[in-house]
Amino acid sequence: MSFSGRILIYGGRGALGSNLVQHFKSKNYWVGSIDLVENPEANANIVLNAANDLVGQESELLNKVQSVLSDQKVDAVICVAGGWAGGNSSSKDFVKNTDLMVKQSVYSSVLAAKIASSFLNEGGLLTLTGAKSALDGTPGMIGYGLAKASVHHLTKSLSEKDSGLPNKSTVVSILPVTLDTEMNRKWMPKADHTTWTPLSFVADLLMKWTSNEQDRPKNGSLVQLITKDSQTELVIA
Repeated sequence: MSFSGRILIYGGRGALGSNLVQHFKSKNYWVGSIDLVENPEANANIVLNAANDLVGQESELLNKVQSVLSDQKVDAVICVAGGWAGGNSSSKDFVKNTDLMVKQSVYSSVLAAKIASSFLNEGGLLTLTGAKSALDGTPGMIGYGLAKASVHHLTKSLSEKDSGLPNKSTVVSILPVTLDTEMNRKWMPKADHTTWTPLSFVADLLMKWTSNEQDRPKNGSLVQLITKDSQTELVIA
């Protein structure tokens, strides 16, 4: 079967990841999902063992990606893995939550970068997921802000010369405020949902960046997704 392109989605079973799998498949892309559980809609699944440390996950991941792709490379590696946990430095779960945030956001982003260095086509796209809130201090959710700020730094570092990514590739981070997911609506039913970014907007945006290099932001950009009155604007940080 002939495909329009090939992509890997890290976090392909989460709310945004599942939406991306569906969207790219509807555009005739081959889609590989990387997550802790399978996404049955993906063309291929790479299931990781959460019990492994970062180095153990690297070895497992590279072997499985190589097995799935064989001699093929991908047009984009999109990392939307992550999560949220709050707490300041006096919170009972401060250290525990910080450890979780680093594993969910930093580990996944570092591994996505490693995959891109080996399996991304020249001129391909690597997209990571930061957070607008992490551009400033986050005293009520320090672990979350620390992890997302690390993703921002990683993005900048990967965009520099000799970062290890393929020639002419682009790395950017999306920085949402709040995504309009089923779980967010469940836990914040009284919030102003007109300020939440629809998953469909993100899917369309990442499709555009993947399929057309001319539409991409400058390499290393941190792209804030600012939604107001149900309209989303892109603002480079």
